Amino acid sequence: MLFNFFIGIHAQHILRGKVVDSKSRQPLAGATITASANQSFNTQSDQYGNFSIRHSSDTSWVWVSLIGYQANPVFLSEKGTTKIELQTAVIDLKDIVLKTGNLSKFNTLSKIDLDLKPVRNTQELLRLVPGLFIAQHAGGGKAEQIFLRGFDSDHGTDIQVSVDGMPVNMVSHAHGQGYADAHFIIPETINKVDFGAGPYYTQQGNFNTAGYVSFSSFNNIDKSTIQVEGGRFNTCRALAMLDLLKKNKDKQSAYIASEYYYTNGPTINPQNFNRFNIFGKYNLAISENTQLTASLSSFKSKWDASGQVPERAVNSGLIDRFGSIDPTEGGNTERHNANIIVAHRFKNSVNWENQLFYNRYIFNLFSNFTFFVNDPVNGDEINQAESRKILGYASRLDKKYDAGNWKLHSFAGVGLRFDATSDTKLTRVVKRSFLENIKLGNIKELNLNAYVQQQASIGKFLLDGGIRFDYLYFNYFDKLSLQQMNAQGKSIISPKLNVQYTFNNAIQLFIKAGKGFHSNDTRVVVAKDGKEILPAAYGMDIGIVLKPVNNLFLSVAIWNLYLNQEFVYVGDDGNVEPSGKTKRQGIDLIARYQFSKNLFANVNVNLTKPRARGEIKGQDYIPLAPTATSIGGIFYKTKKGINGGITYRYITDRPANEDNSIVAKGYTVVDAAINFTQPKYEIGVAFENILNVEWNEAQFATESRLFNEPAPVSELNFTPGTPFFARLKMALFF
Repeated sequence: MLFNFFIGIHAQHILRGKVVDSKSRQPLAGATITASANQSFNTQSDQYGNFSIRHSSDTSWVWVSLIGYQANPVFLSEKGTTKIELQTAVIDLKDIVLKTGNLSKFNTLSKIDLDLKPVRNTQELLRLVPGLFIAQHAGGGKAEQIFLRGFDSDHGTDIQVSVDGMPVNMVSHAHGQGYADAHFIIPETINKVDFGAGPYYTQQGNFNTAGYVSFSSFNNIDKSTIQVEGGRFNTCRALAMLDLLKKNKDKQSAYIASEYYYTNGPTINPQNFNRFNIFGKYNLAISENTQLTASLSSFKSKWDASGQVPERAVNSGLIDRFGSIDPTEGGNTERHNANIIVAHRFKNSVNWENQLFYNRYIFNLFSNFTFFVNDPVNGDEINQAESRKILGYASRLDKKYDAGNWKLHSFAGVGLRFDATSDTKLTRVVKRSFLENIKLGNIKELNLNAYVQQQASIGKFLLDGGIRFDYLYFNYFDKLSLQQMNAQGKSIISPKLNVQYTFNNAIQLFIKAGKGFHSNDTRVVVAKDGKEILPAAYGMDIGIVLKPVNNLFLSVAIWNLYLNQEFVYVGDDGNVEPSGKTKRQGIDLIARYQFSKNLFANVNVNLTKPRARGEIKGQDYIPLAPTATSIGGIFYKTKKGINGGITYRYITDRPANEDNSIVAKGYTVVDAAINFTQPKYEIGVAFENILNVEWNEAQFATESRLFNEPAPVSELNFTPGTPFFARLKMALFF
């Protein structure tokens, strides 16, 4: 192969280019470049818009295309890098072409969905991922509960979330392992949503079992925006995105975005939820081949919450559905981020990217799930809090090259993440006033990783294999006993393999297999002397992608996922709760259809059978694991004028406990939005729950006791879903 590689270099010429948006100068990733003279010579632009293509001549015409942009013929020369400017166009599904070597088709889907349905909040960002459901149950300020592929992932235990390469998940968090609070993201700054289901991705590490979600913000924006919104429940939102450097954006660019949000929510006890975000990003082309990107952001949030309510309290008339047993729940949180990325492209088409990030995080939460079970006088309210610093570094090399008839893409990377928390605590409180400490300590956790990945395509086959090494070090100082617990270290190796076979432009088969893991909380690790604290996940997908006609895209996958151990630290009571081995089997369906130039439809259907392994049949249900979900909608999209859509999300009834004696109720909620868009302004209105159905958002099988009740009762406790809600939006562009 090396011999053929050098022969190929001698016989061919390398033509280089960079693809950018004609207005914003935003680098365009995933553009397809095809040599006109020979359709077998094709490649895609990387995340910085760069590409290189081999050709038998030192000049050539190539065809450049990307969904959402007008395709262009471009003349390339071997001298220098050709700048290719693409102009935006209305989304057209015919631009999705199944090709060997294209592993980013789901990225393309997220681009379509993001373009057709602009998001209004971070919850809707997560809902762009097919099969992903979320539930909020603490007044809007707490991280959402996430459901994916038969997992109740709590707040992120089994799904890895990141933004611009920075982790969102918090290890050994005061409230729960993998806690992923994405409220510091301003949705209008997001350019791309990358996602994948299953543990098959070499570059994704801890918590990538059910899947991963990776957000990327715009490098450049093409216009400034001032936007205000207002709606029911005293809801208001103000957004400003300002383009700070409008000239010579290929050399440097900068923008700043800020957001303020306030709502009382539909609950009788006002949420007083307020959030402030600010985000700034700067890009500098140090040279033609070296790019610097730096960003800073800050986020603060404070809220009150009505908490979960028992069904018996509502059914008896003690409280309204939107009432509260303990109205003193709530909290505050903040996060501050600094992120620097330097990328260099060598003359031999090797890309080297280095990233350094720092996060400062503060969390303070008051909750009461059981009311008067443990303390009949003061109640069971608890306070979970922590102060955290995160330092991270990542370095990655990648290179595309040919070796004979093989097209190869190699990756290698190393990274580290160090978390240091102080005063991570669990305390008993009454009306937010301190009673006693249950847990209090300082945590230090280190994750070192390294990986290699190789993609190779020949003919109709694409092979993608990799192996990942992670080493985790856990250290805990118990401030109540003034004891330094025994530090523990543990490593895990995760192999991955993906195979793709493209019959033609209409049919593509794929098989994915891999191993992933989620780490356990440091307090569990030291308590168990490092035994069984990196539970592994083993998965396999077999699927088919179909493009039978230009206006239809289909993807169907059958999958299995096995977890060696589903136990995590239960931050709500300070105990360790092992739940044994589990298995999940399912079918995922993704469909996109274009009726006409401006009318689109999408649907995602996910069916799952989640079970505990080794348990008696009928006692082997996994609490709150979703078994059937679906999300879809119809959208009308034009570059200007009337735009809008109507969407639904559906989840069926599911077991809330191991024997299915308590059932979490399913629901169907329908939302809609309509906008009138012009080059200088936009007016729109959004509706949530337009049918005004009564639905439960978060649900739990909980043992709780009301004041003066003789004994605790185990039943369904829930937070009510939002009733009919309307919000008006006005935006100015300049």
